[in-house]
Amino acid sequence: MDQTTFHIDDYIGAHEAFHFARKRLAKRFPRKAHDHDYFEVFLIESGRTAHWINGVTQYLEPGQLAFLRPGDAHAFCADRKTGCQIINVMFRIETAAHLAQRYRDTIAGRFFDARGAMPEMHTLASARFTRAVNVAQQLQTSERSLARIEEFLLFLTNRVALASVGDQGNAPHWFSEACSAAQSLDVFRKGAPGFIKVAGRSHEHVCRTCKTVTGLTPSQYINRIRIEYAAHLLRSDETSIDDVINDCGFENTSYFYRLFRRQFGTTPRAYRLANLRDPFQSTL
Repeated sequence: MDQTTFHIDDYIGAHEAFHFARKRLAKRFPRKAHDHDYFEVFLIESGRTAHWINGVTQYLEPGQLAFLRPGDAHAFCADRKTGCQIINVMFRIETAAHLAQRYRDTIAGRFFDARGAMPEMHTLASARFTRAVNVAQQLQTSERSLARIEEFLLFLTNRVALASVGDQGNAPHWFSEACSAAQSLDVFRKGAPGFIKVAGRSHEHVCRTCKTVTGLTPSQYINRIRIEYAAHLLRSDETSIDDVINDCGFENTSYFYRLFRRQFGTTPRAYRLANLRDPFQSTL
């Protein structure tokens, strides 16, 4: 497909940091695809669409969130029956570079800073999808400031998309949905059986796909989520370690301690002492 280049200065003023659009897509591909001199985030809000991206045609549904880079060439064609509505946010290259550098432990090589041939795509479960729509809509009437776009992008990367473990950009749709569902306490505290149940596929099929996509077995994948949740509890409140273990769904205390040390290189108690701070007591 032939392509052209879109420029952010055609959409925003010199003192503006981003552009927000909420629109219905045309039910035909444009004559040319486009790349751009800016970064772009889009979220499928309703309906379905074909998405031609870097020579590959994808079929997208509600809840799919994409982080596009300047060199990505793409075009849309909405489904003739359902149509498609998307939320689209454009932001400057300088903003992306600043965030990737400042928050490199979280962002570098991921999200809008992904280095692969295809942009990173996330499929959001219902709660995260609603959260993403709500925070995006707040941009619609806000000042087009640098603070607002940075706040939005940090929310997306930390509160909406970060929970996925491993690169799921080329994962089957059912597996991406299962990974999103696995962020729920009700799912991950049940361990690998809970993950396999929400996947809705055979145990063997889930195991093969999980290993291919994430490099982990279902048990390893879920245990990583459980241990990260345990670490969050340890550094954010004074819940007893036994209660933390129970909240995460572990029945074997020794197993929990072994996994925690493997992931964080220390014991839960030492981790808490190093990371939990009383806001009413001096650290001196």
